[in-house]
Amino acid sequence: MLGKMMYQPLLISGLIEHAARYHGDTAVLSKEVDGQMTHTNWRTVSDNSKRLANALATLRLKSSERIATLAWNNRRHLEAWYAISGSGMVCHTINPRLFPEQLSYIINDADDRVLFFDTTFLPLIMAIRQHIKGVEHFICLSDRDDSVVEKLPNVLFFDELLAENSTDFDWPQFDEATASSLCYTSGTTGNPKGILYTHRSSVLHAMALCMPDVSALSAQDVLLPVVPMFHVNAWGTPYAAALTGCSLILPGPNLDGDSLVSLIDDCHVTVALGVPTIWQSLLTAAKARGSKLDSMTRTIVGGAACPPSVIKTFREDFNCDAVHGWGMTETSPLGTMNQIKAKHKSLSKDEINELRNSQGRPPYGVQLRLIDTDEPLQRVEEDGMSQGRLQIKGHWIINDYYTENPDAITEDGWFDTGDIATIDADGYMNIRDRSKDLIKSGGEWISSVELENIAVAHPQIRMAAAIAAKHKKWSERPVLIVVKEPDSEIDESQVLSFYEGKIASWQIPDKVIFVDNIVLNGAGKMVKKDLRDDYGNVLLDR
Repeated sequence: MLGKMMYQPLLISGLIEHAARYHGDTAVLSKEVDGQMTHTNWRTVSDNSKRLANALATLRLKSSERIATLAWNNRRHLEAWYAISGSGMVCHTINPRLFPEQLSYIINDADDRVLFFDTTFLPLIMAIRQHIKGVEHFICLSDRDDSVVEKLPNVLFFDELLAENSTDFDWPQFDEATASSLCYTSGTTGNPKGILYTHRSSVLHAMALCMPDVSALSAQDVLLPVVPMFHVNAWGTPYAAALTGCSLILPGPNLDGDSLVSLIDDCHVTVALGVPTIWQSLLTAAKARGSKLDSMTRTIVGGAACPPSVIKTFREDFNCDAVHGWGMTETSPLGTMNQIKAKHKSLSKDEINELRNSQGRPPYGVQLRLIDTDEPLQRVEEDGMSQGRLQIKGHWIINDYYTENPDAITEDGWFDTGDIATIDADGYMNIRDRSKDLIKSGGEWISSVELENIAVAHPQIRMAAAIAAKHKKWSERPVLIVVKEPDSEIDESQVLSFYEGKIASWQIPDKVIFVDNIVLNGAGKMVKKDLRDDYGNVLLDR
């Protein structure tokens, strides 16, 4: 008989076991809800996960039952993650920024039996308590707090559960295709939809995330996931951190620019991950404080199209490589990451900057293709110019939604992202727009992303959203919604003149509307549907 290799299931418990065994004394720092910093390490995180796993066993929970968390990025939340998934149950991270009605919906839709929560969210739990009657146990992520007991009499406390249980626990072995965690989309259209990840998909995703052409994460790094653990599992970084054994900094609830600058400088963070709006706030705070973010070598930017000006500022003013990535809740989320190839080293600085403004190319494990927007079976040429609907398949890509939308993938096994993109011959993908956000003027397409990127490059503009407004002659025309920087006196004519020479004249917005704020959803993305509802008829009224 020919020889073969050992088989061991890819399980999340293997990640925390590895971190404890080979990186046990490596620091895990956590900013708590009371502002205190907790210093722990991977060995203690592992031990506490086992204590909690023993505690969960006493609640008579069955394999694959859903256990919810409503919490910030902190060490108790991390320990609960590994205890839940490692025990064979499903860790359902909940986005607290959703509307209460949406929170009740997803807790009931997931059929959650237990809900872990930070004290910050007690008022939110009390507001929806009567609507989530399937939840049998509430566990507060703290030591005993009588003020919590007063409002939620049968509440359990995380620290007491740990104290009552031992570390004598053997992680169960089971099929790697078993569900490990559950995340819901942000629900910008209709009810949020659940995406169920498996142990296999999560471990493979973590391995891919660490590759040199992705985040290049290693045991030498100090990692700061600014992206919340309730947003696509913090992009898989808590798993990747355990896999590599790097130091992990959990920032807690305060994600303002000043707080993040302090964390980066005090903890000597080398790599951080977050959405563009977070980085804009960070850069503003760093400049105001005179910080050069000296320890930072790279930052991963995703969740929304990143303005080139943000990437340029990181690289040129802070000597920090800003790496653009793309993904979705349905893709775990890693889809692409923008790292150059050897042949690109001979390009000029401007040429490399232009290349790296795209969302990048897929790592091993996923594939991309473009499909004609009008002919769903027709492939679009990958020449860097031709646009099409972006579709994806791979080891950590959704096959079906949790409870609805059985037709999540095409007949030939691809997931349609809803994005319009181009792909060049080297596989570099560039998101041109969400299909629902494209502006079609007189039969020609205008990218709202391109209009927004130009606008926010202006030093007096903090945020900008381009939307399609109805037009009597051209069907649709672009309108720009702008939030000014404090003390800015920029007017409409100055904004519009900023576009001259950067795009074709017919693509320049017809109108600029100044507002005090643009609402972001739970994932930090602009809610353009509301903007279209508010301003979609503004050109008809003229």
